[in-house]
Amino acid sequence: MQSIPFAGSLILNVDDSEGARYAKSRILTRAGFRVIEATDGTSALLRTREDKPDLVLLDVKLPDINGFEVCRLLKDDPDTRPVLVLQTSASYIGVADKIRALEGGADNYLFEPIEPEELVANVKALLRLGQVERELRDVDRRKDEFLATLAHELRNPLGPIRNAVELLCRLDPNVPERQDKARQTILRHTGHLVRLVEDLLDVARISKGKITLHEERVELKTFIGSARESVAHIAESRNQRLEVALPAHEVWLSGDHVRLAQIVGNLLHNAFKFTPPGGVVTLTAEVTGQEILIRVADNGIGIAAGKLDYIFDLFAQDGFTPDRVQDGLGIGLSLVRTLVTLHHGTVSASSPGVDQGSVFEVRLPIDAIGSGAAGANVAGADAAATRILVVDDNVDAADMLAELLGIGGHDVKVAYNGQQALDRAAEFKPTYVFLDIGLPDMSGYEVAAKMRELPTMDDAVLVALTGYGQARDREQAMEAGFDDHIVKPIDFAKVTSLDLQRRKR
Repeated sequence: MQSIPFAGSLILNVDDSEGARYAKSRILTRAGFRVIEATDGTSALLRTREDKPDLVLLDVKLPDINGFEVCRLLKDDPDTRPVLVLQTSASYIGVADKIRALEGGADNYLFEPIEPEELVANVKALLRLGQVERELRDVDRRKDEFLATLAHELRNPLGPIRNAVELLCRLDPNVPERQDKARQTILRHTGHLVRLVEDLLDVARISKGKITLHEERVELKTFIGSARESVAHIAESRNQRLEVALPAHEVWLSGDHVRLAQIVGNLLHNAFKFTPPGGVVTLTAEVTGQEILIRVADNGIGIAAGKLDYIFDLFAQDGFTPDRVQDGLGIGLSLVRTLVTLHHGTVSASSPGVDQGSVFEVRLPIDAIGSGAAGANVAGADAAATRILVVDDNVDAADMLAELLGIGGHDVKVAYNGQQALDRAAEFKPTYVFLDIGLPDMSGYEVAAKMRELPTMDDAVLVALTGYGQARDREQAMEAGFDDHIVKPIDFAKVTSLDLQRRKR
């Protein structure tokens, strides 16, 4: 590693003793550091926030706030947490004092009197440590940005591929078995790619702490059903059986429907993946007190006792079956734990041992039991839309979606940029608009706002199409005048589930 230049690093010297403060400042200045001073804890906190020193040389015995508390406050504040703290003391010189300082967040602790060479050496050592930590944080940040950008770019070609195959299936449903098998293979592997891309995005979200929930009242069977659908093709292709037992009555939870389905779907996907062909996976749910216990069990390869402790760690993978070709990224179970925690629940894994299957249990708090629970969404009964405008600068994506919608009997027009979309909307007067956010001439948000100003377009249903699915992205779409928000690649089943109905704004 290259030597790190420390000349000019800013040190905040905090000590209420004028003589001790002067001596330490003189030593540090002669070593090439810039030094500023504070005489009490309050001033130290203020100067750290305002001047952002590289290191705080902090005496423990101060007139207003002791140095232990100053250090804790600095480390609790996100703005000052990265600042290094070297605590010193001539009074608190026991092992317990040093332990207290280090546990409180200090980066090192020295007993006074301190030899000049020792003080300078410790400051330099901590600055080297700080430099390495900054480099690691920068690498981690760039890694997250790369994953998010990569996932976003991968989404663009996946949509047209999947929609093109869907179109072929609808245009000519009765084809020879070999041809149909080829189509289903493309759809299956495209779906797997979509799953991997979503996992990559979730890694970036986990790292940045940006996974958020769209909370609503959710009924157990609805998200269990979505999870079962997401893995049906896996079970069928591997000749595996899924046995399900759910409560007869309704069970309502407070949570995010999509994320709850993702929790169960990831556990089911994991169970099928680690169970040989012909195996059985069971999914059960039962109410225990104020919780719902969801259990996914399999008769697959099991988990060794020594590996149960880290099975939920990011990128952790264990075991294999000879026929497996789609191993994933080792993200699914880590994501399950994160999502369960966000829903105020717990998740655990157990296994009798290798080749004896495994069991995953999720416990989530419930809101209500029975059919009288409020909050169910009832679809509107307005007339179906007949005029649809698809706007996307990706020509293949726009044309494939338009073709699929056209097969459903709708009158569909296409635009490839913002101005063209506005011109078509004024002339065509669509009742439904699928509008890409990333257009070449103006953003989809601008287009949506201008569309709302057009005659007859104030009641049109606008659906945002975007490669970004964060909560803030959805909020921004709603603020711009959109009625819905779909993340690319577009799942045609999601489009049709909208029923293309006019909605009251």
